[in-house]
Amino acid sequence: MSTPEHSIGFEGSFLGAADKISPRAIMECKICWTPYDPAEGDDTRQVMPGTAFLDLPDDWTCPGCSAPRAQFLVREDPGAPSAAIMAEMEARTKALVADFTEVFHSRMRDLPMVNQALHVQAVGFQPHEGGFLGVLVAPWFMNLVLLPGPGRTALKVGTKETVTFPSGEYEFMHAAREMVGPYMACALFSPMGDFTSQLQAVEVARAAMAELFKAENRAGTDRAAEIRALREAELAPPPAEPEPDMAPSRRKLITGSLGE
Repeated sequence: MSTPEHSIGFEGSFLGAADKISPRAIMECKICWTPYDPAEGDDTRQVMPGTAFLDLPDDWTCPGCSAPRAQFLVREDPGAPSAAIMAEMEARTKALVADFTEVFHSRMRDLPMVNQALHVQAVGFQPHEGGFLGVLVAPWFMNLVLLPGPGRTALKVGTKETVTFPSGEYEFMHAAREMVGPYMACALFSPMGDFTSQLQAVEVARAAMAELFKAENRAGTDRAAEIRALREAELAPPPAEPEPDMAPSRRKLITGSLGE
């Protein structure tokens, strides 16, 4: 799978997880210790001030020694969430995982739709508009999940709400669980039979989070399928030769507009 723009690895902090740094993160080359400060940009490559490390051109290298971006580590991150916010996010995502793990063991474990190669995992969660947004992977689904902050009113369970991201508008369903409390979910995959391992599911979940914040993914019709269809194409086996009168597949209908 190709590496998404906002999942580019780097050395040092957070095991290279790009979703753990903010656009204000100051990075440092581990070879020659040359820093990259987004507030200053890079005159040697005509990179404008205000350009985040993750938004640098693919061929950008260290101005001091020409090392690639992968050799940079985090020196400091003025835009990182506070320790208290991160602790709250960890507690709420743990509750989310615990709640759906209980659902798996009590109600889902023996159902044929369940992919036994997978387990419940919270992926790529980050602060978002006072709450926390990420992907929940489970043996029977993969959903975008928004854990709302105190300022967001929880609507009646089953109520649909459209949420806008740079890539488009997505329909979320209001729900609630005993341990999690109110939350909102947007379906990406269900069932999960196409995934062969937890690692593969997690990689797709991280890629979905990256695609969600890319404005270039916005098409004429905004819908959650934009993310799902991009990743279905990577998981799908080579298509069989269709019969002449065969109706177009659902995947073709979903992805047709993305090539325009």
